[in-house]
Amino acid sequence: MPSSAPFGVLAVAVASILFAVNGTVAKLAMQAGLSPTRLVELRSVGAAVILVTVALVVLRGRMRLRRHEIAAMAVLGVIGMAFVQWLYLVAISRLPVGLALLVEYTAPLLVALFARFVLGEQVRARVWWALGACLVGLALVAQVRAGVELDVIGLAAAGGAAIALATYYLLGERLVARRDPLSTQAWSLAFAGLFWLALQPLWTFDAAILADDVALPGALAGVTLPLWALVAYVIVLGTVVPYTLVLIGLKIVGAARAGLIGMIEPVAASVAAWLVLGEAMTAVQLVGAAVVLAGVGMAETARRTPESAVLPDTIAV
Repeated sequence: MPSSAPFGVLAVAVASILFAVNGTVAKLAMQAGLSPTRLVELRSVGAAVILVTVALVVLRGRMRLRRHEIAAMAVLGVIGMAFVQWLYLVAISRLPVGLALLVEYTAPLLVALFARFVLGEQVRARVWWALGACLVGLALVAQVRAGVELDVIGLAAAGGAAIALATYYLLGERLVARRDPLSTQAWSLAFAGLFWLALQPLWTFDAAILADDVALPGALAGVTLPLWALVAYVIVLGTVVPYTLVLIGLKIVGAARAGLIGMIEPVAASVAAWLVLGEAMTAVQLVGAAVVLAGVGMAETARRTPESAVLPDTIAV
């Protein structure tokens, strides 16, 4: 496997684009009749089967889960994976994809603030600039002013996704300090899949809906795909492949740099949603998005703790 820095950058960049497109594909799947809970269940279970199988073959004995790790891994899977994905899907079902992702993307800022006030870590002063930039940028993106109505549930879901993702970063950081990232990711998806299977067993799902045809809008008008093809994208190209690319990128360029490269994701997600779903952003919103990304960039480098292999922002969706 190539180990040069350009290859690592390319791996994370491609993963970011795949994750970004995944938001539009997931929204099309939900518009075609899948609920957010059912789609995230199919995604979690399908991705878990693939990644756990790969990890068992590649890692062999290193997949073993120690007794003291079970509770933490379960929380990582349920909060850090199942809830992040479900809340994000709820958010994009009620908000433009770009806005939902920008709100969720403030997770690194929440991590830096938690590290400062709860963990007592030394945090660079730029965190306050990051906080101000994110708040101002989000206000511009949401165009908060008199007469503008926002979907409260959608915004709450996006904010909840940011909190759940921050939990994933913090807990994942502790776990990967003692075990490899691939087995950690595989186990987290396994627990997420088990959570959804217990909540809504697969036998309650009418799989016949997956054969329904979905007419694609926007730049893809005239193209029709079966719903199962969209779900397959969410599982394979929206989860398994980008997660693997992120792991490769992390090994080569490190967590902090991978996180900054991952800022491609909200930009690419907005472009994809504009081309296919017609979710255009105004000039003011574009300025706000740039301000948010600048704030996230500052937050990514605010902590003084050593880098670890925790997965960066691109894994959220």
